[in-house]
Amino acid sequence: MITHKKKANGFEYIHVKNSVAEAKIALQGAHIFAYTTQEDLLWLSETSAFASDEAIRGGIPLCWPAFGTNNPQLPQHGFARTSSFELFHTEETQADTTMLTLRLCDNEQTHLLWDYSFELMLHITISDTLKLALTTTNKDTKAFTLTQAFHTYFAISDIKNIRIAGLENKPYLDALTQKQTVQKGAITFDQEFDAVYQDVDTSIQLLDKNKIIDIQTQGPASCVVWNPWIEKCSRMSAMQADAYRQFVCIESANAYDDFQTLQPQESHTLSVTFTTL
Repeated sequence: MITHKKKANGFEYIHVKNSVAEAKIALQGAHIFAYTTQEDLLWLSETSAFASDEAIRGGIPLCWPAFGTNNPQLPQHGFARTSSFELFHTEETQADTTMLTLRLCDNEQTHLLWDYSFELMLHITISDTLKLALTTTNKDTKAFTLTQAFHTYFAISDIKNIRIAGLENKPYLDALTQKQTVQKGAITFDQEFDAVYQDVDTSIQLLDKNKIIDIQTQGPASCVVWNPWIEKCSRMSAMQADAYRQFVCIESANAYDDFQTLQPQESHTLSVTFTTL
């Protein structure tokens, strides 16, 4: 079942419920802020305002057409996460599977920030797995370059309980020191962590105390792993002081040097599948 709903302040979202899963997707930013099968996959800040033109803290923000501050002419992480998408297509062919497509096209506001014509489509499949495919099509007469990411906040038991496997021996940029290095062993956390992994061509697993989340990606060649830890968390908006313990971000991305250049009428798809094992 697909239901259009509003929060008390008028903020619009889509509620999806089928025989195996439930999800909530904001029209602002095509932002999936809840997905549940047996338990919640995603972390959402208790203090997110759900306000117009304000990014939601948690869930899966879309970073597009820029990741971080790759393009200093754009807001951090681009403008898609605060833009209004339209619900373009829905399909419920099976009791356990719901498919939605949300679309964003260029308009007067986007041209003020990024003067290109484009079509951005987010295809979402909600079942016992969560599948996302973000397709960019260049509708302009000139080429453009973009970076992008699914900035996924995973709900965890505690940051000290987890480790991340699948990135062993991968080169990465430590965004805190701006140094290039190579990952040795599984990733664990005892301080602030912000790293961009390159040449990512295998599945990644988030191993928690009582669950494993498998992350399969196609299209990206980079992966961002982030946790703000104590000091930065205390300074961040819409984030309680101890929130760093409750989530980790593992972001399927085209980031930094792993940018995409699209010629006129060319398309590119960034896709990811999340499965709880």
